[in-house]
Amino acid sequence: MEAIFTLLIPLTIFILSGFKIDREYERGVIFRLGRMNSIKGPGLYWTIPLVDQKAKIDIRTKTVDIKSQETITADSVTVKVNAVLYYRILDADRAINKIENYEVAVYQASMTTLRNVLGKNILDDILRNRDKMNIQIQEIVDEISEPWGVVIERVEMKDVEIPQSMQRAMAQEAEAVREKRARVIKASAEKEASLMLSEASEQMCNNPIALELRRLQTLTEIGAENNTTTVMLVPTELITLTKEMANKLAKENKDK
Repeated sequence: MEAIFTLLIPLTIFILSGFKIDREYERGVIFRLGRMNSIKGPGLYWTIPLVDQKAKIDIRTKTVDIKSQETITADSVTVKVNAVLYYRILDADRAINKIENYEVAVYQASMTTLRNVLGKNILDDILRNRDKMNIQIQEIVDEISEPWGVVIERVEMKDVEIPQSMQRAMAQEAEAVREKRARVIKASAEKEASLMLSEASEQMCNNPIALELRRLQTLTEIGAENNTTTVMLVPTELITLTKEMANKLAKENKDK
């Protein structure tokens, strides 16, 4: 009986040592005698002790912080850009067997792609079309990492640093554009005002009373603003009579 217990205890320990537990976000790649056998998890499963070997892998989304990269744009401007990349394991088998270290590989591929894409675009496109650049980088890196069982979910450029001299030049350009816009708006307003004054003058020529009413309105405004100002009102009829007499004298002199 003691011999049976002596045999059962090691056997029980041997069997129990084959049980494995993986969390919901973990997968176990099982190698049987060195050859790929299956992918287990999540939860509880059993492997053959001393025969099966397990490589654990995390399938959650991972974040890669791409350090600031210095490159030259298509219009010969030196810029420094850093970015962040999000990826996750889609196929645990390929992530273990097709690449030695998928984390390093993804980082190197994303860093190289970032520099290449920026080098093919001018500075204005990089500053204005970041979303387009992000999608382009994502597609290229995703194509590179697809054989490794890795999917690139998102790429975001964080900061774009440009030289101080270029920043001053861009500020001067923006100021010149705003000044041009202001001048155009002012010229357009003066044009509209001149057209309105021209229409008003025509109406006043056809109706002299309108001019008289405008003068009275002006006097009212002056009186409201400057109470001590003395204004002498000259009748419009006197001005008209003087003008007619001047025209008559000029005509008589011409006939002589």
